[in-house]
Amino acid sequence: MARDKHPHIGIFGRRNYGKSTLINLLANQEIAIVSDQAGTTTDPVKKTMEITGFGPVTIIDTAGYDDVGELGKKRVQKTQKSIKLVDLGILLVSNNRFDDAEAQIIKTFEENDIPYVIIYSKSDVSSPNADIMKAIGNTNHANFIVFNKEDDTEELIKAITKAIPETAFTHPSLLGDIISYGDIVLLITPIDIEAPEGRMILPQVQAIRDIIDNDAVCIVLKEREVDAFLKRTGIKPNLAVTDSQVFLKADASIPKEIPLTSFSIMLARYKGDFTRYLQGTPKIDDLKDGDRVLLLESCTHHVSCNDIARSKIPRWISNYTGKYHEFDVVAGFDNLPHPIEDYSIVIQCGGCMISRKQLAMRLKPAIDAGVPITNYGMTIAFVLGIYERAVAPFVEIDEGSLNYL
Repeated sequence: MARDKHPHIGIFGRRNYGKSTLINLLANQEIAIVSDQAGTTTDPVKKTMEITGFGPVTIIDTAGYDDVGELGKKRVQKTQKSIKLVDLGILLVSNNRFDDAEAQIIKTFEENDIPYVIIYSKSDVSSPNADIMKAIGNTNHANFIVFNKEDDTEELIKAITKAIPETAFTHPSLLGDIISYGDIVLLITPIDIEAPEGRMILPQVQAIRDIIDNDAVCIVLKEREVDAFLKRTGIKPNLAVTDSQVFLKADASIPKEIPLTSFSIMLARYKGDFTRYLQGTPKIDDLKDGDRVLLLESCTHHVSCNDIARSKIPRWISNYTGKYHEFDVVAGFDNLPHPIEDYSIVIQCGGCMISRKQLAMRLKPAIDAGVPITNYGMTIAFVLGIYERAVAPFVEIDEGSLNYL
């Protein structure tokens, strides 16, 4: 299963409250360094594991929320970022202490609609008193457990699996609602300088699996083989999915009566806010000279000289609008170089390497600020003049308006 499909569980709390001990107990191996010295954990530590009877999850151990000093502030900032990227939070409390640090973590959980479990740790050292029980009782936690490292983890694991939101582990089909048994789906996958050595990119692999899971037939070709294949075989696919970078070639090669979309648009519908993407894409027409455009990549990769985000999309947009724009590209979850309000539009990649929750949190500041959002594939289709055809498999087109099915 791809990492983006794993529910992400974050462990948060003060220094020396047993966060690293807990992740080691849950994983049943030494993942994080455990020490009596405060601040042992610096950057977030991740471990993917299988919970019997539930499935795979990714657990994240974080630095103490009360860290101090210049380095400590940076560690806390990393922890704060991590909170917004999880599907479930685990808050460790101990020593009968519950004040501003715990309240801030809970506030962040609730502001981002993250369910959370509270664990009173190191109960062998001090048991929870009436004051902390009252404070915990006033929160909206999904469960509360008193725990120490000698306890069995079964109760804790049950609480975790019960609290994980269903949206974190249930996933619709990529294409299952638009293809049927026996349908032929043609995947157009260019192998160029940006293609990874010896393998296919994740969206292509996911599409192949989804097509097979839906009892359809999958045919995979490079873009330069499409014309000869269709002519030689006489096969008429029920759907064609292309890499967005060869949209024009695919549009010319695939007969107009055959639905055509891209891997990026497929992912936009699968895990993005597709309705907002549909509303935001036409805002490209409103771009003026000097407007800032933000492109968000969700993974880290070596940048080639003709990179999709740094070269191709800016060139295509500028050619389309005939104006000068400032383009910023931000990879992963790095901080933005300018306030989100400074941007006229935000263009998000397909997000194949991150979860729905993480993608939603990445775009939330733009949505809250009223900045239009769109997607790489939808942007490319729009500026190349084939937007309606590219989104048509997923929308109803009525008198010029696009309505998400």
